Amino acid sequence: MDLAIRLIAASQLSRGSPARPRRAVLRNDCAVPDASAESHSAVPRIPASSGALIFDPAGRLLLLKPSYKKGWTIPGGQIEPNGETPWEACRREVREECGLEVLHGRLACVDFLRPKANRPGGMRFLFDCGTFTDRQLGSITLQPDEISDHRFAHLAEAAELLSGPIRRRVSAAVGAARCVYLEDGQPVPSVSG
Repeated sequence: MDLAIRLIAASQLSRGSPARPRRAVLRNDCAVPDASAESHSAVPRIPASSGALIFDPAGRLLLLKPSYKKGWTIPGGQIEPNGETPWEACRREVREECGLEVLHGRLACVDFLRPKANRPGGMRFLFDCGTFTDRQLGSITLQPDEISDHRFAHLAEAAELLSGPIRRRVSAAVGAARCVYLEDGQPVPSVSG
């Protein structure tokens, strides 16, 4: 077993891992690294958020006016680090921000944003949650500490009101037959949908 531990430590050093070897446990006469000994801080963390495309019967997109930043956006926000999935985050954020209950959706877009000096980058998931009835939309209740107003806009008008990254995701996703993959808001030619 000592030889196996030394081999594991040597392989970690050759991969640029910390000099301190991981503990190993004996399983079926073979030393296997103990994953519980790994520090979670060494695992890369990528921020992620989810958003929702919600339409009225006239085909207009629901837009929200956040009170904490300029411009308009769509319902959505950060995925909680407690194991929340992108779909769960989408549903929770829509419920919190405008009081609507999302029951169905289709993953419409995934966008990877590279980190920049002023932002950490991350993954953005966009779900098409379909058309809501006038009655459902009549129950919109805005989250007063985050959302100051809402409106419905046709896609051309929405594109003028939304910020660049959200505008690119929405424009790429609306009307697409399949999920769209973007990097920094741009299609990747080598990835087909």
